[in-house]
Amino acid sequence: MPIIIGALREAAPRETRVSLVPEVAEKFIRAGARILLERGAGERANFPDSAYRGVEWSDAAGVLAQADVLLTVQPLAAAQIGSLKAGAVLVGFLQPHARREEILALQRAGATSFAMELVPRISRAQSMDALSSQAAVAGYKAVLIAADHLQKFLPMLTTAAGTIRPAQVLVIGAGVAGLQAIATARRLGAMVEAYDVRSATREQVKSLGAKFLDTGVSAEGTGGYARELTEAERRSQQEALDARIAAADALISTAAVPGRPAPKIILRGALERMRPGSVIVDLAAEQGGNCELTRPGETVVHRGVQVIGPVNLPAQLAYNASEMYARNLFNFLTPAIRQGALEVDWNDEVFAQSCLTHAGEIRHEPTRKAITG
Repeated sequence: MPIIIGALREAAPRETRVSLVPEVAEKFIRAGARILLERGAGERANFPDSAYRGVEWSDAAGVLAQADVLLTVQPLAAAQIGSLKAGAVLVGFLQPHARREEILALQRAGATSFAMELVPRISRAQSMDALSSQAAVAGYKAVLIAADHLQKFLPMLTTAAGTIRPAQVLVIGAGVAGLQAIATARRLGAMVEAYDVRSATREQVKSLGAKFLDTGVSAEGTGGYARELTEAERRSQQEALDARIAAADALISTAAVPGRPAPKIILRGALERMRPGSVIVDLAAEQGGNCELTRPGETVVHRGVQVIGPVNLPAQLAYNASEMYARNLFNFLTPAIRQGALEVDWNDEVFAQSCLTHAGEIRHEPTRKAITG
């Protein structure tokens, strides 16, 4: 019997993405799978039911009860996990650092779960890297938000009334989101400066036409992430950054450490040196924010500076974000689909490292330690 791959209409607040788009559903069908969707699953991402061909339809309970593999964007609630088919496989963003009850529910259910945020950052897995695809969406959108709130033009304009100088944009963090923010700000004509504690990003920043801010501090980490800075390194970095923060018209902040609160980089004192009318878009808001004044999901105005703490930015570009995410899921799963059946190769480091739970065990060691002590 071919495996049944299911997807739900996301229930989390503000979540408009869908884990399976029509193009990818057809690819799974050609690979020998059956597709079972909850009615209206893609409507909020502008994928109506009529756009899906060859799929089967049910309500949420039916999908949970029948799917051999369930694809999701946000983590399932504990009650939904209890309704999964015996032996089901769950694939999606599972937030292992923050979802204790849900992970315990997966363990009790004996479900096999793969967390897309745990996919190793190796060359072979680039097409599966959902964190990067969604971060690219967030970086792009962050600049549009900054431009919308800034009371200045981003590009230089030469007019009959004189020349308008380009806006100064500072991007902190040159990961995928930061690089996309740099590229977008440059396309819009801004003067862009960027900083990252990983000195290896210097050439990437320069290749996009931005100036790299060198503070003399390097924090190369593993897996493509930065390590946490020491106190002395943090002070040295802060002194150099504060001067550039004060000069910025718009600041896009993206610095994060996986599984930990976001580092506080934009301190109140530095913010108070910014010109009134300046804008900060803090992409680390959901992890506590890089700015001391950030509040997730809110805009704080302090001495004329707007501090915007967006939540789940990829959901604001749900159509393309869903397309990218669904392709990541397809690329992740297809190596394990053989003649319509799912056969996971546990010697494959992609599956081994991204596995969160399996056979009643929490397989991801840091998560297991955090939950069980």
